[in-house]
Amino acid sequence: MITGKKVRIREKKPEDASNDYTWSRDAELSRLDAAHPLNSSLSNYISEYTAELRYPSLTRRRYAIETMEGIHIGNCSYYNIDLKRNEAEVGVMIGNRDYWGKGYGTDIIQTLVDYVFANTKFKRLYLKTLDWNLRAQHCFQKSGFKPYNQLVRDGYNFILMELSRERWQKIKSELKQDEQTAQNAVPIRPANPG
Repeated sequence: MITGKKVRIREKKPEDASNDYTWSRDAELSRLDAAHPLNSSLSNYISEYTAELRYPSLTRRRYAIETMEGIHIGNCSYYNIDLKRNEAEVGVMIGNRDYWGKGYGTDIIQTLVDYVFANTKFKRLYLKTLDWNLRAQHCFQKSGFKPYNQLVRDGYNFILMELSRERWQKIKSELKQDEQTAQNAVPIRPANPG
């Protein structure tokens, strides 16, 4: 279990299949992922899901995202693992719309990035996001990712973004300093008008 400020990132488990199935069939979520909604049956989905849990990929690590209260709200991963180049691609999906626009995405990205850099020898993480998805781009930039190129694939336009280990270490240090400053701040009390 990896703990952030708002979320916990944990290993996937069979009980996640129902939410994942629902989210993979959602047209809006699929559009945000430049994909088509899933059209397979629940039983086929669960069969493939169970097999993937039993025999995980060597080039991908998938995790569930839950709130501190234990509510499964989405998934994140790092994949396209390249051990020769020491890099991987990251992805995040918040399927539960009740948690959109409330800072969960930034916490997820920062928690996942910190975990990956602390537990691998990767020098670089990268991602792609649709060029019109400004909310996602803003979230990734708040976490230190910088645009470095564009990509057109299957009729979709993507912004490619990256984050080096060195840049993350600097950002992490700045975030800790900001936290300490906020904790040490003395609240200003209004003067007593009496």
